[in-house]
Amino acid sequence: MYWVRIDNRLVHGQIIEAWLPFTGAETLIVANDELAEDGLRQEIMSLAIPEDIALHFSHVMSAPGLIRSLAPGDASPNAMVLFATCMDARRAYEGGLRFANLNIGNLHYAPGKRQICAHVALSGEDESCLGFFSAEHIVLDYRCVPGDPVQVKKRW
Repeated sequence: MYWVRIDNRLVHGQIIEAWLPFTGAETLIVANDELAEDGLRQEIMSLAIPEDIALHFSHVMSAPGLIRSLAPGDASPNAMVLFATCMDARRAYEGGLRFANLNIGNLHYAPGKRQICAHVALSGEDESCLGFFSAEHIVLDYRCVPGDPVQVKKRW
C-alpha cells in the first residue's frame, strides 16, 4: 500500500518524524519535475532521510512506472509518494498512478488563494483539481500530521 501526499515543502521534518512512521513506508518517492533535475537539492534532502528508507526522486509522469517497478504484479509497494502541487498529483493519476486517498498536507497561502484551514490555501486551479479527485471518488484527507483530525470535510 502506498500513501500519497501533496505538500509544497516536499521533504521536511513532519514527513520524516511523523508520516514515515505512521505509514510504515519503506520507500519515499518525491515526484517533482524540478527536483528530478536538481542533484544538489536531492543530495541535501537525502541527508535527512533515515538509512532504512529507500529514496527515489522522479519526474511526475515517471511516478506511476516507478511505483509499478517497486512491486511487480498486483502488489503495492510499501511507499509514500510526495507531490508539491495538486496538479502534479493529478498528472500522475491521469498517467496511471491509482490511489484511493489523497492527503493534502500543506499548500502555502499566496495572493489570490483562499485559506480553507491553517495549512491549506487554494487557488482556483487547486479547487478545480480537488474537484477532479472528488469526482473520481478519491478521499481527500486534510492533515498536517497523522494525529490531527481531518480539518476539511467539504467535497469539491
